[in-house]
Amino acid sequence: MEQLIVIAVFAICAAACVKILTVSYLTAWESAEMREAIIAAQNAAESYKAFHGDIGKAAETLDGAAGTGDGLVVYYDSRWQPTAEGDAEYVLLLTGSPADGTPQLVTGELSVSRVGGEGILLLPVAARTGPSGGALDG
Repeated sequence: MEQLIVIAVFAICAAACVKILTVSYLTAWESAEMREAIIAAQNAAESYKAFHGDIGKAAETLDGAAGTGDGLVVYYDSRWQPTAEGDAEYVLLLTGSPADGTPQLVTGELSVSRVGGEGILLLPVAARTGPSGGALDG
């Protein structure tokens, strides 16, 4: 009887350890995914800012970026390397338009998501137009 209690306690402790390891692995994976999404988003936002909201020029500086009319899209594989749409696991989308009532300002939205729609990151972006422009907090 005592041996059964010891075995039961051991099994409960082992199950708890497996649960802790599983949760820590998932947390680390989600953190790595978020970190890479932030890096990709920052690169796109900085290009948007550097070219004063010109999405076409920003697309030229981002590896794998393609224009989509009013925006740009970049597809990434599981290692966050630019790839073709068919091999993608993640997608970055940047759209922009002139700000209402402020002709010197271009605003947009930057999103990073898993292919299939689950969003990871959604950020507003803004840039001043013209050679003296710079990013605005937003």
